[in-house]
Amino acid sequence: MIFAGHDITVTLGRRAILHGAAFEARAGQLTAIVGPNGSGKSTLLRALCGEVPFTGYVTVNGQDTARLKGWELAALRAVLPQAATLAFPFTVIEVIRLGLTAGTSAGRDRLTLRALDTVGLAGYAGRFYQELSGGEQQRVQLARVLTQVWEPVAQGMPRWLLLDEPVSSLDIGHQLLVMRLLRDYARRGGGVIAVMHDLNLTAMFADAVRMVHDGRIIAAGAPAEVLTDAILSRAYGCALRVNRAPAGQATWLLPHMASA
Repeated sequence: MIFAGHDITVTLGRRAILHGAAFEARAGQLTAIVGPNGSGKSTLLRALCGEVPFTGYVTVNGQDTARLKGWELAALRAVLPQAATLAFPFTVIEVIRLGLTAGTSAGRDRLTLRALDTVGLAGYAGRFYQELSGGEQQRVQLARVLTQVWEPVAQGMPRWLLLDEPVSSLDIGHQLLVMRLLRDYARRGGGVIAVMHDLNLTAMFADAVRMVHDGRIIAAGAPAEVLTDAILSRAYGCALRVNRAPAGQATWLLPHMASA
């Protein structure tokens, strides 16, 4: 099953942000969207989620999302935005329960504590969300979206996590925890689409990579096919060299030379 964007074009004001992007992610895989700041990564994800006006169309598991009701979409995919602001003093467990109001997990309140434990926040249920650190708040929001689509496959159909920079506020230990969690979700049959800034984590955990540059997807494939010297240097506007750790371990990257 596939989550796909077909000829996606987004124009905000007079500026074209995306230019006819063709995007595809497969269930059972973690697909990373990477690229420099302002390239259109988050806009692409928001278009896939239907959060910005666009031309073209989006399909999930073969269905046109424009033809699905809100509750049907909520049962198929959960969305983690780049940032979330709460105006009222909710407790952590109340925030996570928001994920139980939609999708086929509705009413399964026992999931809240399991989701908290999954993201490394066992014992935080009664704390106020606003009192948490930025990284803790980010993990609470991840727990919320997980409860919405807790089972990666429902009624024989994969479900999807769409995440905008899910590890941006986390220390390295919690980055690894979250990335392993996302990879496990994909391995169990779900689909994960994540906007990523960290190229090393992308190389370690992604099954597929989509490189966005200047509103276009300029490369798509496995990490080793996309994270190359030439593609990275073109996209980021500086010379980058791809290296490999000894004994054939995961790709890792370091800036080689800061050149415009």
